[in-house]
Amino acid sequence: MEGHGHDAVRPGRSPPVGRGRLRIFLGAAPGVGKTYAMLAEGQRLRSLGADVVVGFVEPHGRRPTAAMAEGLEAVPRRTLTHRGAAFTEMDLDGVLARCPQVALVDELAHTNAPGTRNEKRWQDVAELLDAGIDVVTTLNVQHLESLNDVVRQITGVRQQETLPDEVARRADQIELVDLPPEVLRRRMVHGDIYPPDRIESALTHYFRVGNLTALREIALLWLADRVEEGLQRYRAEHGIVAPWETRERILVGLSGGPEGETLIRRAARISARTPGTELLALHVVQEEGLARVDPAALDAQRMLLESLGGSYHQTTGEDPVEPLLQFAEAENVTQIVLGASRHGRLATLVRAGVGERTIKRSGPIDVHIVTHEEAAGNAALRLPRPGQGMGLWRHATALAGAAVLLPTLTLLLTTVRGQLGLAGDLVIYLLVIVVVALVGGVYPALLTAVAAALLGDYYFTAPLHSLDIERPAQIATLVVFLATAVLVGTAAGAGARHTQQAVRATSEARALSRLSAGMMRGQDLAALVEIIRENFGLSAVSLLERDPRASPVPRWYVIAGAGEHPPEKPYEADVESPVDDALTLAARGPSLSAEDRRVLAACAAELGLAHARGRITGSGGPDDPLAEAERTRASLLLAAGRDLRAPLRTAEKALRRLRRGTGRRTPDEKRLLDTAQMAVHRAGQLVADLDDLSRLHAGALELYLRPVDPNEALGAALDDLGPGGHSIALRMPEYLPDVIADAALLTRALTALGADALRHSPPDRPPVITMEAVNGRVAIQVADGTADDAAPAGGAVSSRAGSLALRLSRDLAEAMDGCLETTAERGPFTVTLTLPGCAPGAAPATGGAR
Repeated sequence: MEGHGHDAVRPGRSPPVGRGRLRIFLGAAPGVGKTYAMLAEGQRLRSLGADVVVGFVEPHGRRPTAAMAEGLEAVPRRTLTHRGAAFTEMDLDGVLARCPQVALVDELAHTNAPGTRNEKRWQDVAELLDAGIDVVTTLNVQHLESLNDVVRQITGVRQQETLPDEVARRADQIELVDLPPEVLRRRMVHGDIYPPDRIESALTHYFRVGNLTALREIALLWLADRVEEGLQRYRAEHGIVAPWETRERILVGLSGGPEGETLIRRAARISARTPGTELLALHVVQEEGLARVDPAALDAQRMLLESLGGSYHQTTGEDPVEPLLQFAEAENVTQIVLGASRHGRLATLVRAGVGERTIKRSGPIDVHIVTHEEAAGNAALRLPRPGQGMGLWRHATALAGAAVLLPTLTLLLTTVRGQLGLAGDLVIYLLVIVVVALVGGVYPALLTAVAAALLGDYYFTAPLHSLDIERPAQIATLVVFLATAVLVGTAAGAGARHTQQAVRATSEARALSRLSAGMMRGQDLAALVEIIRENFGLSAVSLLERDPRASPVPRWYVIAGAGEHPPEKPYEADVESPVDDALTLAARGPSLSAEDRRVLAACAAELGLAHARGRITGSGGPDDPLAEAERTRASLLLAAGRDLRAPLRTAEKALRRLRRGTGRRTPDEKRLLDTAQMAVHRAGQLVADLDDLSRLHAGALELYLRPVDPNEALGAALDDLGPGGHSIALRMPEYLPDVIADAALLTRALTALGADALRHSPPDRPPVITMEAVNGRVAIQVADGTADDAAPAGGAVSSRAGSLALRLSRDLAEAMDGCLETTAERGPFTVTLTLPGCAPGAAPATGGAR
């Protein structure tokens, strides 16, 4: 929008063609100057000849803002009446009829008053954009839907008015209006933001330096992500693959080897030198590798990376270099960190290492090669340990086979000596070496190759039956045979080892997936234990739990068992896999290898999670009829609430349309429509209360306990109640300490109590809300307007005490370590909500979500 030239357009011009452009002035907090910046932009566009009108601007009594609006044409606001109160909103139809080139619309996330065509102001703006009108608007970052919970955790205040992120993402231009926290607080002290009666409360709560700094960082990061999206979109549209160093992105290549942690820490130190650097790691799963990847080591490296603020990624490929560079180009990586090669010099002569090939093909991306203990230059040349990957019994089988095959083959070849020649005899020996390598791996193949060379020299090289060699050509033949045998045996052994590892990995994955599938289907512990028994071919398995009260001699209980005579004590088992101090998996059966024990430990950990989940989610067993009846009742209530929401919303919309109708209605008809609309709205509130109560009992309602100003919570509750036919009397001391509570849930409870008191108060006697500090706690009393000497009916009192509003408020109070009591001996029905207070200077509560 900025910088375009418009011809002056006045009322009555033809409608514009195409969709309008949206520009947002984004701020981190109230008072940073968003509305002022929007009006200044309107004045600039007006000076360039553009047709600019003010659709809606709220100066909040700030003189500089009001002065900046002078000279701009404004479309008169629309006045609406709701529950006896008058509201002014943007006249959408008036702006559309005026059809300007640019409309200035303040507070994009604002909720319109009942009676307007759209519920939200951003929906009004969407209509303006569809009509081809450019819109300049304002928005605070805390009103974005995706950041609402984050802002609540920081400030303790949940924003009631939110905007879908997608609306802001579709803006053609977003400009940040920023002020340092100290400057913003100074403006607050000078009265440039809030009226004097709200300054002290704002400075000590929402406008703390820490809160403002965090909100400022959130706004900057959110806007940086939008800029990054635009940059990536531009690069994709223009086919740009070379990285642009707009900010440092460091990629760590993880092979799955033990050097991974060294590389991650080194990359993190590089990242720490430049603020704003992004740290990533990539593991390429290959069909062939230098050594088998240890999943436990890779998981540990992933956890280390995430603890340092990095993100872990994984892909597949035959050669790690190509996927590594493709990922680096896609993510606009500027630096790659790799470990020094673990291959020896001989292997690098055949094929360059990953680091060298990455350097040659990386282009403008910097590549760091980090040395480590496993690098070839730091460790002696070594072959796989005997028994690694293949198993000692397979080595023994291969050596036994070689001990049988070599003499037998030699005996057969001596019967046809001279017909095949030395080369032919050695080729037949080579076949034995390959078979031995496939069975036993590298070491048996090497021993067989040396033995075959000696047998060929002794029995088929002149002079016979001697290790001496007369002809130099035969020496060369034997040397070439030995070298070929070593290479072929090594390759065949490595292939066999990789094949066995792939089969084992498949079996391990199948075992874990069967157990996970059983957990997802909700199978009980006994069925899960049976799955483990079948996976490992064990005769009996049991999950044991230790009684924490039994000391010093431990007492064990069988929680679930499978097979014949499952072990009842850990020492009765052949294999034990502890889950924690109080839980262990015990099994009888054949001995397990180290790899099988590792997988069994993973299965035991999954079983422990299933046991803990069952302990948490159900105190009553499946056979408990009372628990089953309670679950059935709760599910029916939840289902009924979900089914009621849609028809209630439809009825409320229909009643709003009827009230906006142009036909004449009598006062009685209008009163009936108002009554019906209030009744439908109340029914919707009851459904919402029921849903919150069910979520609270199910443990699905999150709590964020922190110091909360009860005055601010009460103010938010009064805003939620909205204007109505009744007023509420407030009695509060001059100073009241903060309470330890969840700000949103405290507001919810006070809203429910206030609405209940309003419903039961006569028009001439408003309910009274009293706050006072008592013995380190804060008591909030809500009394209805019943006469002081009235004798309440016992049934009415019982009904009030058991109402849904009081039940929800009581449960919310107890969840916040408070209590709620009711009294109605004579006079007004009084509800007292008591919460723990926060002493001045006390540290904030650290218990986050509960």
